[in-house]
Amino acid sequence: MTDAASPPGNRRTFLDMDRYQWTVLFAAWLGWGFDVFDGLLFNYVAPNCVPTLLGLKIGSPEARAATLQYAGIGTSILLIGWAIGGIIFGKICDRIGRTKTLLITMSMYAIGTALCAVAPNLTVLFLCRAIASLGIGGEWAAGASMVAEVVPEKRRVEAGAILYTSAPMGLFLATYVTYWIQGLAFPTKPEVAWRYVFLCGLVPAGVAFVVRMFIKEPERWQKTATSAPPAIAELFSPRWRATTLSGLGMALVALISWWSCNAFIGTVASGLATVDAAAQGLAPAATQLHAQQWIKFATNLFNVGGLIGTLLTIPLSKHIGRRKMFVTYFILSGLAIMGTFGLDLAPHDRLYGYFFIGLTVFGVFGSFTYYLPELFPTRLRATGSGFCYNAGRFIAAIGPFIVGSVASMGADALHTALQMLFWVGVVPFAGLLLMPWAIETKGRVLED
Repeated sequence: MTDAASPPGNRRTFLDMDRYQWTVLFAAWLGWGFDVFDGLLFNYVAPNCVPTLLGLKIGSPEARAATLQYAGIGTSILLIGWAIGGIIFGKICDRIGRTKTLLITMSMYAIGTALCAVAPNLTVLFLCRAIASLGIGGEWAAGASMVAEVVPEKRRVEAGAILYTSAPMGLFLATYVTYWIQGLAFPTKPEVAWRYVFLCGLVPAGVAFVVRMFIKEPERWQKTATSAPPAIAELFSPRWRATTLSGLGMALVALISWWSCNAFIGTVASGLATVDAAAQGLAPAATQLHAQQWIKFATNLFNVGGLIGTLLTIPLSKHIGRRKMFVTYFILSGLAIMGTFGLDLAPHDRLYGYFFIGLTVFGVFGSFTYYLPELFPTRLRATGSGFCYNAGRFIAAIGPFIVGSVASMGADALHTALQMLFWVGVVPFAGLLLMPWAIETKGRVLED
């Protein structure tokens, strides 16, 4: 199988890829970036959204405790829906094609997120989030499989890592959209501003239709489209069981660490800012802007670290291999989490720890866009990648729920949250125990 799955006549450009291959990569990049953008909006607006829908005063101790609890519940619901969508649409993707699945899933998560803007209560909000989460979960497998099958073999690692850089970019976009709307446009109306933030989630629907006009199905998939439909059970047959467990194990450790930390960035940063604002004697409107500035600062550090960490997977995986790369990231992830939430730091100084969490906990995800597709043949690629990347979210959903629920019970919710997050650092260290079963794919040719 040649590594050029693009129309003939396209001249090779940067990284040995022609214009069409870059177009495919960009289309998948947009899909995943908006995927992350829509998925994380709730976490950024939760400090205003949750109290408003519960009839609590924004910024009060009761509101902070409720925000921690429902941010955890909301994130867990997102992860469960994400897992279901990823598994279902992974199978659908191998059956109907990559581009069709990309269009369906992007439209689904865009509409689901926009509907959150008109939610009258938390029940309806979480229902809309569940709809969006099905599309969010399904998009990843379609985009990652499409890129892996179209780009040259020798550039699969670079293309996969570049694809995942859209995740920190999506978070940057979510951060600034939230800041502009809640912090600048409507600083005195926080009980309304969050609804406009959710409306921005509709943008990916338009992008999805434009993408569909320029992208065709990869040749690799077209040649296997008439073969027997893939089945989840096949992933656990003697032929693929070890492969599936390898991908699932690596993704599970990363997912629990990432979501347990990321789900509470806005809440932790807002809580620290509120403490600082009280010490300065700031007025309510100034406190609201202060909180949004700290949330932006913390998430920007997390995103910059994630972007750098994602790109660092390229030299590490190509030179020391996938298994040693995972070992490196897991060790550093544990140290970053425990240092950020365990050291005795001033409120603003603690925010700098999010850069190191981003570098490690976030950065390791840059490898899954090429590692998981490498594990499976074309007819099982989206099914297997989607299952491994998303099934672990069922278990990962427990993390935010426990952290949020326990933290909300403490007399000082912020202090309790920091204690709970410190113990999340145990997860990546425990992941080192799975390394003997991690399959090394360095130098492996993509299997048809």
